Amino acid sequence: MPLEIGLIGATGIAARTMLRPGVHVRAVAASDPVRAKEYATQHGIPVVHENYAALLADPSIKAVYISLHNSAHHRWAVRAAVAGKHVIVEKPLCLTVEEVAELEFAATDVQVFEAVATAHEWQDTVRGYVEEQPYGRLESVETRMTFAVPASGGYRDRPELGGGIFFDTASYWLQAVQATVGLDVVSAEGRSDFDGPDRVDRSFTASLRWATAATATLTAAVGEQHVSDHVFTFQQATVKVRSFLRPAAGAVPVNLIVTPADGERQVIGFPPVAYYDRQLERIMNSSTDDLAAAAPRIALMADIYQDARRRKEQG
Repeated sequence: MPLEIGLIGATGIAARTMLRPGVHVRAVAASDPVRAKEYATQHGIPVVHENYAALLADPSIKAVYISLHNSAHHRWAVRAAVAGKHVIVEKPLCLTVEEVAELEFAATDVQVFEAVATAHEWQDTVRGYVEEQPYGRLESVETRMTFAVPASGGYRDRPELGGGIFFDTASYWLQAVQATVGLDVVSAEGRSDFDGPDRVDRSFTASLRWATAATATLTAAVGEQHVSDHVFTFQQATVKVRSFLRPAAGAVPVNLIVTPADGERQVIGFPPVAYYDRQLERIMNSSTDDLAAAAPRIALMADIYQDARRRKEQG
């Protein structure tokens, strides 16, 4: 993918993700033109467009990175694809199956990527354990994620903008499950009290079940301490991944901790890597887009969220 980028959204995540060696950020647009100008000055971006539509009309822009509130991802991804721009969208790519279908229809001649920065080699190792069964059959995957309390007034506390802890964490969880186990599940459920501001979810439990009776569970919440852990339980071992997503800009190590039922604990280390460098490398070197992989993630995410809403309404 050519990375002659235009930024749709003058955001901190855009700076961390795209303002990096090998990426040519040509222009930026924001909902507030003054903020866009200040952002461009701060980061050395040569062009400021008055709005998102003007940026999409810029012929020098070959791809766009969209980092708006979640409910705006689909609309501007579709418009970018129709304008002939390759599209990188901050997670989640979309919020509903219908939105993904519209994007697939629009993106006939461009590539589309969901920016999920946690794809990593440890997932290939665990997938090998699942498929080859050196520790027996997989029984469960348990994932815990805790993110900081959202800033006051931001979209994360506004459900109409796609806010809530589930939409903040689901892409990371589902990408890991997809890469290690697959998403051919027979059931998916969600539960939340929706007791945050404006009935947003500040805690959420999601679960998947396969025909093999294996399960995957996400327990997500807002809290003071950042947590991101996976535990894979096999018949004869547990495999743990601690801090698979860390709030750090630099390179960080990731280890697998394998504890066999009848053997010694083993730590499998991987070289430290910067999340966003790896993500860019994946996007730049890909000959195909991410829609085929992202679509089932979005479908499950939407089903789980709607299931939780139904359960809450039914009491």
